[in-house]
Amino acid sequence: MLPLWVVATILAGSVVVLLYQGIAILFAFEMPRLDPAPASAGTERRPKVSVIIAARNEELDLPATLDDLLVQDYPNLEILVVEDGSTDGTRAIIEARAPRVRCVHPPPLPHGWVGKNWACAAGAAAATGDWLLFLDADVRTHPTAVRAALEWAVKERAELASLATRIEMGGAWERVAMPFYVQMTLTYFRTPHVNRPGSRAAMANGQFWLSPRSAYERVGGHASVKGEILEDVAMARQYRAAGLPIRIAWAPELAQTRMYRSGREILAGLVRTVQGSPASTPLLAGFVVALGALFLLPLAVLPVGLATGSIALTGMGGFLWVALFGKHVAFARAVGAPGGYGLLFPAAVAFYMVVVGAAFGRRLTGRPVEWKGRAYGPRR
Repeated sequence: MLPLWVVATILAGSVVVLLYQGIAILFAFEMPRLDPAPASAGTERRPKVSVIIAARNEELDLPATLDDLLVQDYPNLEILVVEDGSTDGTRAIIEARAPRVRCVHPPPLPHGWVGKNWACAAGAAAATGDWLLFLDADVRTHPTAVRAALEWAVKERAELASLATRIEMGGAWERVAMPFYVQMTLTYFRTPHVNRPGSRAAMANGQFWLSPRSAYERVGGHASVKGEILEDVAMARQYRAAGLPIRIAWAPELAQTRMYRSGREILAGLVRTVQGSPASTPLLAGFVVALGALFLLPLAVLPVGLATGSIALTGMGGFLWVALFGKHVAFARAVGAPGGYGLLFPAAVAFYMVVVGAAFGRRLTGRPVEWKGRAYGPRR
């Protein structure tokens, strides 16, 4: 038999775990949803929207992205693609759609700038629209996406409006890892709190975000975050610091993207994201411990209860198993993966422990952040 204080400690820890798991569920329910816009007569004057896409070696995804934009039902639309030194067929894809798609060639990348930020800044400088829509090269859009996003931003009086896209998952590793990624994003950034007046939460989704040119210039544009790997979060913090309203909505029918196509791509992409995040190096070490403590260690309560004959621990352990596996099955289904992949969430947790651990190691050894053939100085 275990001492009473040990049982009490395990039970108290289990309650903390359950409360934390509930936060992700609560945030998921709090996220507003934006759906395709109803048909519009299109007679009223609409502000000009400039869509800016930073593209570097995007020949696989860019054609579909541009073709979707070319059939948008928004009448006053400008499409610019910043061709950022690609070595594949990206430039030809852009030129094949001229003049409806403009190709922008940025000057050589200056020291201290991240490539995407430099490309976005060049696109904004070349744009002539009243609103700027920054879109990733791999984002597929519904024909009403631009209009729906703009109308929503105007209605909400948002100076930065961002859409959370539906993540398309083709392989097994994507279906295991990406639902957990969604949960981590919800809880770490307190995503729905972004929409609350007076909230300090600040984030945006760099895949799809919209801003009036006046607000973008007021916060200093991409020059204000020129060295940031997570430029979307950094931009959101600039808007928040300036007192400008931010909004974010879940829009699975308006915008979709397949972020990664293999376990190797997921690992490389997420290590880059974590390594380049604002989190300090010591905090990364804490993340690894927290992942194990909040998601894996609770699964040991049931076998400990059974082994020691503790009815309290057996009951709590069984409840933890049902709650944890049930929650992850529900999340998997909610983001478009078969529910059965939620039963593999311990593998997802272990994968993210490897991701954070690898990012921690790269920070400690001073290795640069690497992405799309470029290396950026290490963050401490």
